[in-house]
Amino acid sequence: MINEKFAIVADVIKNRRSIGGAKMNGKRIADTTVMELLELAHWAPTHGRTEPWHFFVYTGDALLQFGLDHGALYWNNTPEETRMQATREKLENNIKMVSHMVVSVMKRGTNEKIPHIEEVAAASAAIQNMLLGATALGIASFWSTGGMTLKPAMKQHLGLGNEDIVLGLIFLGYSDEPAKPGIRNSSAADKIKWMN
Repeated sequence: MINEKFAIVADVIKNRRSIGGAKMNGKRIADTTVMELLELAHWAPTHGRTEPWHFFVYTGDALLQFGLDHGALYWNNTPEETRMQATREKLENNIKMVSHMVVSVMKRGTNEKIPHIEEVAAASAAIQNMLLGATALGIASFWSTGGMTLKPAMKQHLGLGNEDIVLGLIFLGYSDEPAKPGIRNSSAADKIKWMN
């Protein structure tokens, strides 16, 4: 028999969906609620308690300025023959209906015994905690790696070190659109081999 806590967690996990910034409605999330989501992120598993997750939270005018900065980063770091004005405008405008955007970073600590991949995994688990918390609260979310997110220019813009990694831009807001049903290409059983 499945207990009630498991059922609640399973429901949240299975019903989490990505909802892009363009589908958000502009309604604002309270800063205290975003802080509660970041508190959930802080409880991700971490080897050696390195806690490598770091977050830059943008809202209001700072968020709009980030959109402009993101567009400029794209324009100034993309060869003239391949850059497109439409892409720049999308980066500048896709945050206009978003309440908060969290730039999620894996900030490498000084303990070199901890493998780099474990730090990335811990910071990614922190993001998942945040996304699941958002789903439980009826908040739309989107983990974006588009534009300049994964490029060196973004790391430089944020003042990060060489071994630090920007893992994504997490858009948070509300949406009037219902979440789409979940789809998986195969069953969980197809990816499991029991070693009895």
